[in-house]
Amino acid sequence: MKDLTVMTFNVQHFENVNTGKIDYDAFAAAIRESGADIVGLNEVYVDQMGALAERLGWFSFFAMGCIIGGKPYGNGVLSRLPIKKAEAFTVPDPDPRGYDGYYETRCVLKCAVDVHGEPLTLLCTHFGLNPDEAENAVGTVLSVTENERCVLMGDLNLLPGDPILLPIREKLTDTAPLLGAENLSFPSDAPDRKIDYVFVTADIGIRAAEIPALVLSDHRPYLAEITFG
Repeated sequence: MKDLTVMTFNVQHFENVNTGKIDYDAFAAAIRESGADIVGLNEVYVDQMGALAERLGWFSFFAMGCIIGGKPYGNGVLSRLPIKKAEAFTVPDPDPRGYDGYYETRCVLKCAVDVHGEPLTLLCTHFGLNPDEAENAVGTVLSVTENERCVLMGDLNLLPGDPILLPIREKLTDTAPLLGAENLSFPSDAPDRKIDYVFVTADIGIRAAEIPALVLSDHRPYLAEITFG
């Protein structure tokens, strides 16, 4: 059997909420100390992935959702284990837009990781804030999800009971039942909701799940210990 720990973490472009400054060292230390083997990151710039990968000595891949401030912005994966293949899938923007809220082009990062000779597919994504964005994101996720040995993680900007999540729940298993009472992820200093997720296919076992009380980004990280093989 292959055992490993995956983490999803919306890092808000590595801004330390305690200081208001970009703090790569603090985030690298938190990731290292967490014991995670693979980390899916939301809200990162392309150059920031290199900064974190260098500090950790890990493999990395960045997937662009859009351009913000003149720089590619989106999701990333950091991995102790080799990333054999990686690609980005753009979530279609709603046309026309159905709401008055903030819209942002999103993506789904898909990568294949070599877990000591066994392949594992990772999907990392960050859903938009509006229901029509989320519906398009669900469709994109389902279109690229593998039927076997696949993990989906990210900030989905949806509460657990939201019906928009039902198609994902029909295909994948939520690790959240193992979180226990400490199951809220946002905002990090006084969380009152869970909008971050780790889902797995039925052939992946779930040993444990945890949302540590870490106040570093505006979200808390979410870890899941999984097994397969």
